[in-house]
Amino acid sequence: MLYATTTPAERRRLLREGLASGELLRFPGAFNPLSARLIERKGFEGVYISGAVLSADLGLPDIGLTTLTEVAGRGQQIARMTDLPALIDADTGFGEPMNVARTVQTLEDAGLAGCHLEDQVNPKRCGHLDGKAVVDTATATGRIRAAVDARRDPDFLIMARTDIRAVEGLDAAIDRAKALVDAGADAIFPEAMRTLAEFEAMRAALDVPILANMTEFGKSDLFSVDQLRDAGVNLVIWPVSLLRLAMGAADRALDTLIDEGHLAGRLGEMQHRADLYDLVDYEQYNRFDQDVFNFQITKD
Repeated sequence: MLYATTTPAERRRLLREGLASGELLRFPGAFNPLSARLIERKGFEGVYISGAVLSADLGLPDIGLTTLTEVAGRGQQIARMTDLPALIDADTGFGEPMNVARTVQTLEDAGLAGCHLEDQVNPKRCGHLDGKAVVDTATATGRIRAAVDARRDPDFLIMARTDIRAVEGLDAAIDRAKALVDAGADAIFPEAMRTLAEFEAMRAALDVPILANMTEFGKSDLFSVDQLRDAGVNLVIWPVSLLRLAMGAADRALDTLIDEGHLAGRLGEMQHRADLYDLVDYEQYNRFDQDVFNFQITKD
């Protein structure tokens, strides 16, 4: 009831243990707190919080317009509704190394299990768009060192994302990833890998966990969980998938309202009221204090 039953520290340990287990962790992207609870209910290992989704939620493109306050606030709302560890997209850290340090401590305070920081030039672009630019190695590693030095909970995961593959190629991406690990990164997010062989090359070159980004309509093929596991990937995200599906359904429903004037024919596509009440745990609230408010969940 209310929020997660576990502490952020417990969820951070859970993420660390999962990454050390050798199993592939599945982190669908939550676009709001309720979807995070559904991800947990379905049995996934964690929740991902995408910067692109947070931007879209505000009606903005994913070009570095969101602020630390907006990202941390939404991240806290999502993370506190699930007992799963939540990994959040921290873009380029919202400024210079001192800003990166503040970002990490703010995200710790918000209850996140970890974050990833990227090596793009600010203002950044969506990782699967053309025209990206990356900073030099010294700047990229400086961000990671600042993040590692700033964290107070050693279990808070500092993941380094590199976008250099799309700019300079795979060999440059491997070299950059090694430098980021040397700077203290706990894990690597190699963005926009094109083939399973590229993931395998990353796996062979690094001794830390690696993440695969399975975003639709991007540079990477949509590999299956089994394929990624066989390639040595430790964590896979589907960052925008649930938002895309939800917005697609909303678009079709609005068209139906225009064409037919009602949604009676789409009831089978909707989450039932009883299922929503179950997901938000209405019955627990009811039992908590029946003198304040009492009701029965019906199937109508």
